[in-house]
Amino acid sequence: MTKVQKTVLVLVGLVALVVGLTVYKVLGTGRGPDPVAMLDAGIVLLPQSRQVPELTLTDQEGQPVRLDQLEGRWSLLFFGYTFCPDVCPATLAELRQLRGQLPEDVRDRLQPILVSVDPDRDTPEQLKRYLDFFGAGFQGLTGELATIQTLANSVGIPFIPADTSKENYTVDHSGNLVVIGPDGRQRGFIRAPLRSQKLAEQLPVLVRGEG
Repeated sequence: MTKVQKTVLVLVGLVALVVGLTVYKVLGTGRGPDPVAMLDAGIVLLPQSRQVPELTLTDQEGQPVRLDQLEGRWSLLFFGYTFCPDVCPATLAELRQLRGQLPEDVRDRLQPILVSVDPDRDTPEQLKRYLDFFGAGFQGLTGELATIQTLANSVGIPFIPADTSKENYTVDHSGNLVVIGPDGRQRGFIRAPLRSQKLAEQLPVLVRGEG
C-alpha cells in the first residue's frame, strides 16, 4: 500500500468517525429535553439535581408527609398561602388550566403541591377548603414555620415570614415553581409568570424523558 493510499484511508476513517459522532449526537439529543425550548417555556433545569432535605410536613387531610414520599412522580412545588390576594389564586388557576392541556399519562405523573408560607392560618382544614376550589389533583402541605423555611431555602425559593401580629397580614414570596423529579431530587424551576401553552408542549418531553 502506497503512502497516498494510507493517507486516503486515514482521511476516510476520520470522516466516518466524525459522521458517526454527529449522527449519535443528533439522535441522542433528540430523545431528551431541548434546553433552549425548555428555557423558552420558562423551565430552568439545574446542571445537577439537588437533594431535598428529609423533612416531614402535614397534608390537607391532616396526614404526615415525608418529602422522600414524593418519589415516583414529578412534583411542582409552589410556595404560597390561602389568604394571598393575587399571586397564589392566579398561579393555581393557571396550573389547573395547564393540567387540562396535558395528555392524561403526563397529568397522572405530575403532582402540583401548594406549600404554605403562612402556617399560622393555613391549617390542614383551611388548605383542603381552599384547594377544593381548584379541583382534584392538588396537594397542600403545612407545618412548622422553621421546617417550611428550611425547605424553601434549600430549593432556592426563600420567603419573608410575615408579622402575624398585624391584622390581615400578607407574606412576601416567589411565584416560581420548584420541579422535583421522580427520584425525589430537585431538577430545576419554572419561572413566573407561567407560560401555559409552551409548558403544555415541553412538560410532556420532560416527564416522558424518564420513561
